[in-house]
Amino acid sequence: MGGAAPSRTRLRADARRNSEQIRSAAIGAFQGQGLTVPLEEVAKAAGVSKATIFNRFGGRVGLIEAVIEEVVARELFAVIDHTRTIDDAGERITYYLTAIRDLQYRQPAFNDVLLQTYPHSRQLMEICRVGGEANEEFVAAARTRGALRPEFTADDLHALVVDNALALKHGERPARDDYERRTMYVLDGIRGRAS
Repeated sequence: MGGAAPSRTRLRADARRNSEQIRSAAIGAFQGQGLTVPLEEVAKAAGVSKATIFNRFGGRVGLIEAVIEEVVARELFAVIDHTRTIDDAGERITYYLTAIRDLQYRQPAFNDVLLQTYPHSRQLMEICRVGGEANEEFVAAARTRGALRPEFTADDLHALVVDNALALKHGERPARDDYERRTMYVLDGIRGRAS
């Protein structure tokens, strides 16, 4: 009986260490390759078996929910919060769209969120909801002040970022300079007279 407690304590410590190794590996893999990266790669990077990921997190969706804050949500919400601090409507929408496209370029996982690749993840869908509300808020304010074309809608903005997500996920990755030049073309196409 005296040896049971230390054994359980050691098991709990091993489980905690495994969970942290899996989380760390998942963050790196998701940020680098997106949320669809094979779980075998995450397991290998963590030094555990794929079965351990299922035991600790219940599978891919559970693992996504365990790390999506660090992988996507924190940075997206920081973009939204900073956008709200910009007084000029034209500068606000320019910053917002540029920052979103930058996040899409740097973080493949963000494109998986935009494409709602895992709709069974409540946290992923909540990020989409918050992003959709921000789109509506910023587009409405910019249209009211003439910073966007009057016919441009939040649905149009959503379509632009989803189209970009599809191109980045399934197409050839452009050079950064070309990508930023195309961001300027997009902005030039949606700006209103006041801009």
